[in-house]
Amino acid sequence: MTATQEQAPARRTHANGTGTETGMGTGRTEVTEPAGTRGRTAIADAVVVKIAGRAAREVPGVHDMGGGLSRTLGAVRDRVPGGRPQLGRGVKVEVGERQAAVDVELVVEYGVPVPDVARDVRENVISAVERITGLEVVEVNIAVTDVHLPGDDRDEPVDTRVA
Repeated sequence: MTATQEQAPARRTHANGTGTETGMGTGRTEVTEPAGTRGRTAIADAVVVKIAGRAAREVPGVHDMGGGLSRTLGAVRDRVPGGRPQLGRGVKVEVGERQAAVDVELVVEYGVPVPDVARDVRENVISAVERITGLEVVEVNIAVTDVHLPGDDRDEPVDTRVA
């Protein structure tokens, strides 16, 4: 689904003062609508997903995003040479013509108040999506799927030497 923003058809004014819609009539015409309002803009779901994902990750206290399986697959993808982190992991959107709704799955850091992180993520996502796309964000639903505990990192080197 994509978002579209429709504008009224451009109106042309003939030399004799009569008006016609764009593409109608003959002779020399003058367009009275500003160039920026002629046509439609479509915003793909993937665009909103990336914007929301990046905005959520910027909030202090967010360790990761997505559920267990998506994080596992994302960790594998991140280790592949040339692979890029997926900004959209843990984000789902519904985009209409002028509005969007966003669902976010978070892993928060241990000790950080979850309601505060959720509020900050919600505010940052709404601000970023509305500022960049012009869409009205009607809701940002947040599901905290896990908490990251100190020492949970599996990326820490494990000493495998025999003593």
